[in-house]
Amino acid sequence: MTRLPDPAAPLSAEEAARAFDLLFDGDLAEADIASFLVTMARRGESAVEIAAAARAMRARMLSISAPEGAIDVCGTGGDGHHTLNVSTAVSLVVAAAGVPVAKHGNRAASSKAGAADTLEALGLDLDRAAQTAEATLADLGICFLFAQNYHPALKRLGPIRKAIGERTIFNLMGPLANPARVRRQLVGIARPAYVPIYAEALADLGVDRAMIISGDEGLDELSLAGGNDMAEVKGHSLVAMHRLSAAELGLSTHPVDAIRGGDPAYNAAALRKLLQGEAGPYRDAVLLNAAAALVVADAVPGFREGVEEAAETIDRGLANALLNCWIAYQ
Repeated sequence: MTRLPDPAAPLSAEEAARAFDLLFDGDLAEADIASFLVTMARRGESAVEIAAAARAMRARMLSISAPEGAIDVCGTGGDGHHTLNVSTAVSLVVAAAGVPVAKHGNRAASSKAGAADTLEALGLDLDRAAQTAEATLADLGICFLFAQNYHPALKRLGPIRKAIGERTIFNLMGPLANPARVRRQLVGIARPAYVPIYAEALADLGVDRAMIISGDEGLDELSLAGGNDMAEVKGHSLVAMHRLSAAELGLSTHPVDAIRGGDPAYNAAALRKLLQGEAGPYRDAVLLNAAAALVVADAVPGFREGVEEAAETIDRGLANALLNCWIAYQ
């Protein structure tokens, strides 16, 4: 029987590529798969392993075409803070500002409302959104790529991951396997210590421009509460590590609890109010993260200009109008 390499120590690029090919396509016992994933996770995944897993997923995913310069704004999730849907709101604001956004997302796993749940509560038909994703991305500048529709290779691993009941490398994969094959990304990761590791993996894979961000509280987005770790990747190089706080950009600081979310209906109502101009911590969180996305897209020269652009996009009603057009497109 084919065997997986021993994951007790970091794998070489060749070993990692072989291992993930076997995980997806090999004749392996479920217990061996579980042991491999758990051992690697508890040891701590390397950049080489993360990149190999991403390549394996990309090779097996269903893809769509995307306009030049399309971006994704996506977090790994699992931060346990149950916040409102910041990256979903950011996607609407950035798209309304003129940057095509191929939003990759899923239903909630550890929170009460994931991107799919909240968009559905807002009135987006997820089945139609999947069927029209390529068209809405071309025509409106936004689409939602419901992860379960594009990654059939993960179906076999689903029950094994559920039985494991703890984080594995596949919890890091969502942002790295966007079906639109975007080359610009704002990636939130819930573990600050992983920012440089994840950045190294993205550099291995190659991007036009990307930022990996993590709030000090273990938030998988830029936090208003305190400091944030950031890594910037261009091409195949990690070009910079930064620290950033909301206060540096003239935004108010707020504890994470100030943007705590609820069920899909609650989060949808909050998002709609935000797009209609409601002020408060949610707006500030969206402005902060939208600024980063606009910088990644090369749509603004810096974060301060990004905050201003995002605020103007909301206040002119452009993001709210885009959401209405997207729902009506169906």
